[in-house]
Amino acid sequence: MEIPQWQVHEYNPNFIILRQSPCTDYEKPFIFLFFGKDKALLADTGSRDGNLPPTLQLVIHNWLKRNGRTGIPLIVAHTHEHGDHTWGDKGVQALNDPAIPITFIPPEVEATRKFFGIGNWPTDIGQVDLGGRIIDVIPIPGHSKVSVAFYDHNTGVLLSGDTMYPGRLYVQDFPAFQASVERLIDFTKGKPVAHLLGNHIEESSTPFLDYPVGTMYQPNEHELQLARGSLLELHEALIGMHGTPKRLALRDFSVWPSGPSFESPAEDEAYEKRVDQQRAEMWDHDKQGIRVPQ
Repeated sequence: MEIPQWQVHEYNPNFIILRQSPCTDYEKPFIFLFFGKDKALLADTGSRDGNLPPTLQLVIHNWLKRNGRTGIPLIVAHTHEHGDHTWGDKGVQALNDPAIPITFIPPEVEATRKFFGIGNWPTDIGQVDLGGRIIDVIPIPGHSKVSVAFYDHNTGVLLSGDTMYPGRLYVQDFPAFQASVERLIDFTKGKPVAHLLGNHIEESSTPFLDYPVGTMYQPNEHELQLARGSLLELHEALIGMHGTPKRLALRDFSVWPSGPSFESPAEDEAYEKRVDQQRAEMWDHDKQGIRVPQ
């Protein structure tokens, strides 16, 4: 029996969704791979201990074989700069594969703005053409300084990063976060939006109930996709706070402001205890005869 380090889901032949195993990191983030006729775009590289390169190579080479190609340039970008989405950067940059020449975009405002042609950050929209596939890049700071969303014209999928997903929406800069949500609503108005796909699942399938921070095993988790209506619901909740951030549980996600005033030693202690307990209860791969591919 094998436990893969990455789950690979083919949304369609040219859009691949990958998820890191919770056995490597409880964050278990999603990353996304778009193929155009001329280039491919990878959004994020995963969290610690993800070992993305072997799976990434396999997925890309399978696509090349299926399409009768010998190679395709890969743009490596990010939804934002936090470590659970950039940990794999060095491994991907070190990938020495002639079939996959890499252009790496550092998760920094200036590098992101320059590459995608974003005039004024964060109010203007950037874009990249992968060859018959246009992807818009929308700055959405608030969760972090370098947060962006990606809108794929071919599928109508909006990658919303850590700004919107079924889980705890951590807010570092409340005014910027609210402005970014408004920007996403304005951007999507009149556009086909098939799904909002974020970077995590922390919500359970029971409305208003999330899994505690640090949970590795989530047998009854919420589905990844959300609808544009979730943006409207989030916006209404933020407006209702009248500029004073507070934690608020909604049906499919929670608003979760960050900072010392929202944290407590008891929460930190409970988190550490939970992670230690789950790691202790994880399968011993050697004793169980289970092999984790390297």
